[in-house]
Amino acid sequence: MLAPFISSAASVSTLSLTLEGKPFRVLLTPAARRALDARSTPLVAEMEYYFSCLIRLKVRFYEGDPEASATPVTDRLAVRFRPVMSRACEVHASGGRAPLTDFPIVRRAAFVPHWLKLDFRRGEWTGEFGYKTPPA
Repeated sequence: MLAPFISSAASVSTLSLTLEGKPFRVLLTPAARRALDARSTPLVAEMEYYFSCLIRLKVRFYEGDPEASATPVTDRLAVRFRPVMSRACEVHASGGRAPLTDFPIVRRAAFVPHWLKLDFRRGEWTGEFGYKTPPA
């Protein structure tokens, strides 16, 4: 069962928490809520902020958190922020993914996202994250 929601406007539920010392919101569509309720193990949603010759924001999903590096949102969902970089600008890297390494940001708090929106469509998790106002 999910923790209490702070709001449920327009069928999207919002949970509030603190992520790396900053206020943070998780928005869940009705399909995402149902999929989380059906889980027996935690899902980890990783917000990847990719620094290279281009900036890319991507949400990656993992089954469980063996290193316990994610922040729990509910008993079935945890989130983490991971800034990464590639050693070279390789837009056409094999498989569309250059080898990544953690990016040691000096002022990390300035890059921590403000929100994460999750959905579950056609048996797959989808997500987006950002700053300021989340999408409707």
